[in-house]
Amino acid sequence: MQLLASVFLPTYPDPPSSKVTSNAAAVARHLHAMLNAAVINVDIPDVSNALSRFLLDLPAKIREVEAASRSRGQALLDALAADAARCGVPLTRQELKAEPALMGESAAMEGRYFDLCLVGWTQGNEAARMTAEELVFSSGRPTLILPGHEDVIALDHVVIAWDGSRVAARAVADARPFLELASAISVVTVTDEKLLPREDIGDRLAHGLAARGLKAKAESIHAGDNEIGAALQEHAIRINGGLLVMGGWGHSRLRDFVLGGATEGILSDLRLPVLMSH
Repeated sequence: MQLLASVFLPTYPDPPSSKVTSNAAAVARHLHAMLNAAVINVDIPDVSNALSRFLLDLPAKIREVEAASRSRGQALLDALAADAARCGVPLTRQELKAEPALMGESAAMEGRYFDLCLVGWTQGNEAARMTAEELVFSSGRPTLILPGHEDVIALDHVVIAWDGSRVAARAVADARPFLELASAISVVTVTDEKLLPREDIGDRLAHGLAARGLKAKAESIHAGDNEIGAALQEHAIRINGGLLVMGGWGHSRLRDFVLGGATEGILSDLRLPVLMSH
């Protein structure tokens, strides 16, 4: 059964980096997946009154903003079509519309119809952050977060951040398409961040993966004075990992996200592709 992946491209207030289209196509090629491109254009409700129409011509400004959003979306679709053709990836395209505060929710609802969600990440891009958080915590699907300024070159060394938790186990299960294609898998446990269920949790997971015919080994690291997210990424980069797999911990209350330390650390300074599941 062929994998169905969808990359979500919010266009307001700022579009994702141009790297997201080439990276999404590269991931789909790696997974032999069909790729859907979903741009999310802004739909601003007209709440103007007679005075604001007279003084500010607010409806015209709204039309201008929405037109710019659609133009950016079309440019992203065109770029992705070219990248997909170059990679030999089957591509479908769609355009969604959402109010500014609901763009992430729109992505999460649409993401439920695919096996894998992808989203680009650029530091300081609030649309990207909102979309990534909603996909991770509300779509019910694994979400691959792609760095906005780095090329995805190789995903064959997969690094699993493992603490024996439910969300970590969910992430490992969701990473199966990547694990089956990996030439190496490193199970990494941070031993000085929190109390772990037992000392050999990394070895147990590595042995289980090896029993399934996968090349896995366990490693333990100390975060020390580093944030756990930074420690995991630094170690993954140091051992030439191409993909970090981890559980996303957090919850949303009145649309204000409260993120776990590792999740927040990863999203604040993304340096390699990260597959998150919740």
